[in-house]
Order: sequence, then structure tokens, then C-alpha cells
Amino acid sequence: MANDAFVPQAEEEIPDPPAGFVRSSGRGSFSTHNGPYFHRQDGAQAFFALKRHCNSIGLIHGGMLSAFLDGALAGAAARGGGGQPVTIHLSVDFVDMGRAGEWVVGEAALTRAASDLAFVEGRAHVAGRTLARATGVFKLMRRRQG
Repeated sequence: MANDAFVPQAEEEIPDPPAGFVRSSGRGSFSTHNGPYFHRQDGAQAFFALKRHCNSIGLIHGGMLSAFLDGALAGAAARGGGGQPVTIHLSVDFVDMGRAGEWVVGEAALTRAASDLAFVEGRAHVAGRTLARATGVFKLMRRRQG
């Protein structure tokens, strides 16, 4: 019987990130497993597309771009709306293709905030060429007083 347990591969070589980006930490198990991710002080995020981030024809997998944008939009919701954002709606449009060996940058901005909801839009791009754009709605979880 074959062993289907996940065996992590040695980390692939990742070049230095674009100027101003540093490696992120404390993002939770899912993001840590799928990354590594990098961030800039203005809230932009990035990842270096590795072979494991791609589909069978060598393009960055749509699921990877979706997960990446979900995190970028959540970051904008947290910065703009306060509280811990939990995704309640995410819509992603795939515009162009990316490949392994490219730095993908994600930028997002809060478009509207209500008492406990944040509406956000953003995009993932390679050197300014948009790969995907996304909109999201996030529930802003706050610690109850009392």
C-alpha cells in the first residue's frame, strides 16, 4: 500500500525579494505552508512563484493566486477596518498568466467599511502586468468587552 502522507520537499531557492519587501511570519499554518510570503510596510505582499505553485502546464495555479489575494485583501481589511478579518465573499478574475521564476506582488485597498464589514479590492501583478484582480467582503471580528 502506497504511503500518501505529505513529505515536504527541501525549500527551493528564492532570490532576494523586490526592494522594500521582507519575509512575513506569523501568518498561520495554511499560509506558511503555501508561502513563503513577503510584505512591504505599505501593506503590499509578494511571493516568488516556485514550481510547486504552478499547474501541470507551468502556469501559476489559480488556487495559489486566489489564496494569495485572499490574504492581501484581508490585510487591507484589517488595516482599514480594524478587527480580525474573516472572508465571507471572495471573487477573483484571472486576467493573464504567470510562471515559475516570477515575483508576484499583491496590492489591495479598503473601498468601504461598515460597523463589522469591510469591502476590499486588489490585484496580483508581475512587474505591473495584472495576473488577477479580486474583490472581497470580510467580517471584522472584534474581541468582546466584558
